[in-house]
This record gives sequence, structure tokens and C-alpha cells, in this order.
Amino acid sequence: MEAFFTLHRDLPREGPGVPEDVAWAVDIAGTPADAMICDVACGPGDDVKALLAACPEGFVLGCDKTEHFIDAACTRHKGEARARFEVADMARLQGPFDLIWCAGAIYFLGVGPALRSWRRSLKKGGAIAFSAPCYFTPDPSDAAIAFWEGEGDIPSKPALATQIAMAGFKLLAARPLSDDAWAAYHDPMAARIAALAPDAEADAELAKSLDDGRREISQWQTAKAETGYLLCVVKPL
Repeated sequence: MEAFFTLHRDLPREGPGVPEDVAWAVDIAGTPADAMICDVACGPGDDVKALLAACPEGFVLGCDKTEHFIDAACTRHKGEARARFEVADMARLQGPFDLIWCAGAIYFLGVGPALRSWRRSLKKGGAIAFSAPCYFTPDPSDAAIAFWEGEGDIPSKPALATQIAMAGFKLLAARPLSDDAWAAYHDPMAARIAALAPDAEADAELAKSLDDGRREISQWQTAKAETGYLLCVVKPL
């Protein structure tokens, strides 16, 4: 994991996303302007500014189990009175929250288990917005399947909707993350790979991590019409 974090440590975000995703989800959820929000697995805190902009009287608690991501988020948002960050387990949220936001990390728990666990951390009328790996076609190609190699079973859109319903939630709306959202993640990664390339000549583990990053970027360009992250906004039934 050390080589992985060497690559990822200075990236602005740990997965695809743009501020427009946050604004869309907050609008769909009907989240109040003074919302209490939890940014689950917040990484270095790239979505916090957009969450605060979407809820101009709100407060964001960012949590992540990786300490150096929390350090980066604290530095990034130093002096922001409407945000706080802590090292915490995403499976043990407190609350209550008007909105739980989770960009690209819900698969660590699984959609169903995460929703059932987080339900008790929601205020009445609260919502959860999350992005999760998904196939956009019922018959994904080998290239699309290869993109998620090692990430477990990836659902289709209907299968993801079924997981949401079985967890006792209503799917309010869903949309795939855009090319711009992926560029916001992959472009800085590509620059970081180029900067680290000389160091990788004498470090086999780092060289492998950089190759994995290059492969991810290339594979997504090939498979993006068939797969990606689906941003979902859900509320308890």
C-alpha cells in the first residue's frame, strides 16, 4: 500500500467527480440550506467546498479512515468554520445528518450494508447520495469487465436499483458521472505518474503502482460507454 499512497497522496481527489455532481444531488435530495452533512470517505476533501456552496448555511463533517487524507483535508480547508474532519470508520457513523455524501467509496461496505447502516444516522427526511461502480449495459464487453478487475461483483443499473430497494430505500434519481468528472481524477493522476516516473526506475513496487494507474486511465477510455460510476440519490422508504 505504500507505493499506492505515494501515487495518491498528493492528488486533489480520490475518485471522479465535479462540483456539478454535488449541486445536482443536493437539489434532487431537497437538502436544506442549513443542512448537517457527512462526507463519508472524504479523502483530501475535494467535495467539501461544493457541499458548503450547495448548502450555504450548512456544516460538513468529513471522515476518512486514512489519517494523511484527513491531514490534507484539514490543511486544505484551514480556517473554514463550517467544516470539520476526523479519522473515522465509515461503518460507524454518528449523526444525525440531513445528507450523507459518499463519492466512490460505498463499495467498500457494499451498497445494501452501507445503506442499512447509515439509515440510523439520518435525520427524518434525510437522504444519501453516493456514486458506485456500475455497468451501463446488460452485456458488458471484456474491456468493461477488465476495468473493474479485482473490485468484486459490479452490478448493472437494474441490479443496483434492486440493491437499493432491498435495503429499504427509494431511488430518487441516478445519473452516470461525466467525462469531466473522470478527467478531474485522471488528469492529476497522469501528471503525478509522470512526476514519479524517475523514482520508479529503482523501486519495483512504485513502478507497479504507476503502471496500474496508467492502465486504469487507458482502460476507462476504452470502456467508458459501458461502465463507470452511477451517482444515486436515495431516501428511506
